[in-house]
Amino acid sequence: MNLVLWIIYAVIALTATVFLGLREFHMLQLNGYKTPEHSRWMKKNKRRYLPNGLILIISGVLLFLFPVINTLDPVNAQKIGDPVYVSSAGTVTLILLILLILFYLGITLANKPGKKFKKPLVYTARMKRMMITFGILIAIIFAGAFFSSARLHTIGTDGEAEKLLRFRSNMPFFLVNLGVCLTPVLVPLSNLINKPVEKAVQNHYINDAKRILSECPTLHKVGITGSYGKTSMKFYLDELLNSQYNTLKTPESFNTPMGVTITIRRDLKPTHEYFICEMGARRVHEIKELCGIADPHDGIITSVGPQHLETFGSIENVVNTKFELADHVKAKGGKIYLNGDNELIRKKAPEYPNAVLYGLQEGNHYRGTDISVSDRGTEFTVTAPDGETKRFSMKLLGEHNVQNVLGAIAYAHGTGISLEKLTLPVKRIAAVPHRLQLLDKGGNMTFIDDAYNSNPSGCRAALNVLGLFDACRILVTPGMVELGAKQEELNFEFGQEAAKACDHIVLVGKAQTVPIYNGIKDAGYDMDNVFVADSLGEALDHVRAYQTDKKKIVLLENDLPDNY
Repeated sequence: MNLVLWIIYAVIALTATVFLGLREFHMLQLNGYKTPEHSRWMKKNKRRYLPNGLILIISGVLLFLFPVINTLDPVNAQKIGDPVYVSSAGTVTLILLILLILFYLGITLANKPGKKFKKPLVYTARMKRMMITFGILIAIIFAGAFFSSARLHTIGTDGEAEKLLRFRSNMPFFLVNLGVCLTPVLVPLSNLINKPVEKAVQNHYINDAKRILSECPTLHKVGITGSYGKTSMKFYLDELLNSQYNTLKTPESFNTPMGVTITIRRDLKPTHEYFICEMGARRVHEIKELCGIADPHDGIITSVGPQHLETFGSIENVVNTKFELADHVKAKGGKIYLNGDNELIRKKAPEYPNAVLYGLQEGNHYRGTDISVSDRGTEFTVTAPDGETKRFSMKLLGEHNVQNVLGAIAYAHGTGISLEKLTLPVKRIAAVPHRLQLLDKGGNMTFIDDAYNSNPSGCRAALNVLGLFDACRILVTPGMVELGAKQEELNFEFGQEAAKACDHIVLVGKAQTVPIYNGIKDAGYDMDNVFVADSLGEALDHVRAYQTDKKKIVLLENDLPDNY
């Protein structure tokens, strides 16, 4: 009986540990494998861990205090000589073990694979190495449980031995329970243990990427960074340059040191003429690190704003980090293209005599004017530094997209492609997925998918696009995150702006959206037209069921990362 219970308990606990560990590894990966950042995330999301942790710790203490083997093994119970106490204590523990088995089954079901994530867990070589380390740590704990169980029948029957028997009787169950308890800690611990190995591996691959770049002396490299707009700029610039040159761009959001390194080692060919490198950063000096790898000749800074303030610490750190690209380009004698409409960028621009400004305001070297926006797209006129003008049309929506396309036009024109030759590739530019992507579902509903990442500037631009439509304008949003101490304030302002632009508002997540709700209310909005959903699925069900005589235009503004 004891052996059967032990096997059942160990197998189910191990399954729960594996599934819980997979979810923790996923969150660690989303936090960039940065243990300090992951620790801050765990602290911020302590409600996720407290119930499970308390239950497991309390049950562990009870397992330590109450012997179970004496009830399950009548011979040993008789040797101890206290059948009444042993029986009652053993029954309590037996019930506890059964409850724990059910609890582990609950953990298994709650964390089972199969859920569709925005960014699923990627089994990179690094992740596999970390999982091996985690497996070794868990194996040590389970091995300790097994050997403590194996020694149960070798203990004598004198007084001291009987006390020892009581102590050891639940040790296997206690240790297994401890393994489950420690899983959220053992995952980042595995990352820390592997840190020296990972550093050596990264350095090897980075040095190999640098070697490959050094063997392409004619390759022209351009770095793109910004608090927002850099991915869109990368796609737009690739479309324009590709009309005349053979280009390579970093795919998707491969904007980290290893993402750039993988792109170079996997995709770069001797025939490529331009390498367009997106550069992301969440901390000070990360752009400098990327410049050390890609060594860009030129650069584009699309924007600077309150993004990732939790990790940057201040807006000044954001500015200085983004301009690490400008510093690198300046040292190489190249050109830095700057969004001159961004106030923070404009203040910094005079420090860079090689800067080329683009934007919609006066004073920019490349300026967009006479903007005409409709639900079919946007038209605008570009004026180059030499005074030449050209009318452009594109399928993208909104004035803010004119800024990004204008930056791409400015850079492409600087490489020698005439404005006339750029008109056709500008027409071909398609919306980047999940960035104000117009999705006509037919019938009476059209979606504007702006679900990738949200920020104050992007929210305002999305609401402006929503306002273009003569329809029932519906906003679905969980709000903005990763804004540090300003998050509540900026979400409150978002709510105020949404109240002016929307006929109906659906908020996703009761706790997360309180500041937005308060901002909407503060603006004097009819709160009968506000619905708060627990999940995106519930929100979309509500939108579909919402009755209106007009066509519904639904703005999906932000989709929280999986670690929120």
